[in-house]
Amino acid sequence: MTIIINKYYYFLLLLVFPLTNSVYAQIVIGTPTLSFSQICANPSFNTFSVTFPFSPVSGLNATNQFIVELSDPNGSFAIPTTVFTSIAGAITVSPATVTFSVPVTTAGEQYRLRVKSTSPSATSPNSIAFAAYYKVQDTPFSINNFIPTATYCTGGSYVLNIDNPGAATNDSPLKYPSLTYKWFKEPSLTPIATGKSVTVNQPGKYYVETNYGTCTSNSYSNRVTVSESNSSAATTITSSLGNPFCSSASATTLITVAGNSYQWSKDNVAIAGATSQTYVTNQPGQYSVTVSFGSCVANASINLQGYQFASTINVPDTNTIAPDETLEVIVTTAASSPEYKWYLNGTIISGATTSTYDIQTKGNYKVVITQTTGCVASKEYSFVVNSSIDPNPFPNVANIPNLVSPNGDGINDTWVIPQEYVSGTNTKVQLISSLGEIVLDTNDYQNNWPENGNDFKNINPIYYYIITTQDQKVNKGSITIVK
Repeated sequence: MTIIINKYYYFLLLLVFPLTNSVYAQIVIGTPTLSFSQICANPSFNTFSVTFPFSPVSGLNATNQFIVELSDPNGSFAIPTTVFTSIAGAITVSPATVTFSVPVTTAGEQYRLRVKSTSPSATSPNSIAFAAYYKVQDTPFSINNFIPTATYCTGGSYVLNIDNPGAATNDSPLKYPSLTYKWFKEPSLTPIATGKSVTVNQPGKYYVETNYGTCTSNSYSNRVTVSESNSSAATTITSSLGNPFCSSASATTLITVAGNSYQWSKDNVAIAGATSQTYVTNQPGQYSVTVSFGSCVANASINLQGYQFASTINVPDTNTIAPDETLEVIVTTAASSPEYKWYLNGTIISGATTSTYDIQTKGNYKVVITQTTGCVASKEYSFVVNSSIDPNPFPNVANIPNLVSPNGDGINDTWVIPQEYVSGTNTKVQLISSLGEIVLDTNDYQNNWPENGNDFKNINPIYYYIITTQDQKVNKGSITIVK
């Protein structure tokens, strides 16, 4: 009898133990608490935390793992994304805080989190909704190839595109297919489009941002001013290196609005082959472009100037100095590491390499200042220095002398005639020997005949003069040479 009872006792124990395990191997996970109001992740920051309570702690099995799941952008867990899984048995204290990262495709305003356990199996309520974005591209980018203006014909439209790949400095968001966009027309903050491009038919300033919702972002484009054009419309030309530009460093790119065809000109002369939206040059000048939009044409011009540093010179274009006078010429400049070269009558003056030069000789002068660092550029000043000697240095005699005594005593050594006939009056002076030989024929008489005063073979030779003025008045007579 005793043996029979023991058999029933063991049978009851086998039934009770499974029931006991079923009753006590359960836990409840509370609503997750977020440590953030929104998630704005990027390649250099993608770590966030969530805290959740669970009870009872004793209900956990040694193999239990906690799993944090992320909903879709609308808050649905139909197809959740696992963002965290704990090591088996690692979490044994409530509340627990874990960290996680979001996928690079995360983008939406209604995400939620929930926590699940594996042993025993349990699921928390959903967290509150939050915005979450992974900013895979978070730098400025370009539209319209960085060209700041665009034009459409009256009644037409213009398409603005995000550049891909764009210019060399452009990190195009089109490289990331998961991204969406928001186009704006200033000053409104209401998006007008969400695609990779937008067609506009109203004048205004447009730009686009990558759609990162309420997250602050540096992923935005340049502004483009779109205008409506008619047959007499004018557009603009911009220089990639600014205006003035450093022509000695590299060429600048002239850019105009997008159109159907183009023709560039320099100084009102069409440039052969210059029929693109841009024109590259390192030459200053007056540039213009005619842009055809099909049903209308626009024109633009720019006075492209080369870089010049500030400088001055302390003398006018024309200067006069006395025979014993010195003219101090000084140039001042804002050029970096300037070099100076001085010239007289087109020839460089040896040793003249400073900002000042003392002049004692008449002539045509020039100084060239060169900036040798930064933008290498030169500037020159030209000026004339005259002598203050009487412009008519010849003595004013009343009559034409008929006697010359070239004996070196300083009296009547040369034939000195009135000032109205000498150099500068364009008077023709001729001297003819008694044998009929012309010994002097000039329109620039210097009161210097005879220059070889003692070289006379005959005693007291006689010469005949003919003086013809510019207005054809004639004086004739004779000269006797007395030794």
